[in-house]
Amino acid sequence: MPYSGSVTAEPSPILTVGGDDRELEQRLDRELTAFNEAATGAIYGDSFSVKVVDDDGELVGGLTAWTWGTQCVISLLWVREDSRAHGWGGEILKAAELEAGRRGCDQVVVSSYTFQAPGFYQRNGYAEISRVPGVPGGHEDVYLFKRLET
Repeated sequence: MPYSGSVTAEPSPILTVGGDDRELEQRLDRELTAFNEAATGAIYGDSFSVKVVDDDGELVGGLTAWTWGTQCVISLLWVREDSRAHGWGGEILKAAELEAGRRGCDQVVVSSYTFQAPGFYQRNGYAEISRVPGVPGGHEDVYLFKRLET
């Protein structure tokens, strides 16, 4: 006997490709954070920053980072070109490592393109752990790791 009832079709998903989507980024971040925390039992900490300004209030350099369990991940570190020879990069990095330790971290991870500053991190006790080829201009993305002293 043929089915005689009505069939309700489920709506078809729609795939789109677009530009910057802050709402999507925030949703994905919430979903992946919840998944990662459930899978590892480690809670994401807050992001933090380190900043140096000159007497005029102009940015000399800074760093942004975030923590997850006992790991600190440096997102960005930059020092103004005319201040790079004055040791601000090392001071900013040390301040971030101290803050990471204060937050319970015992390790720091960072990536730096070969044309940026992997040598700077190595001079500050970081060890190269991997490279990803294919960066424009024939460069590589270098991943570095440092165990913090607790």
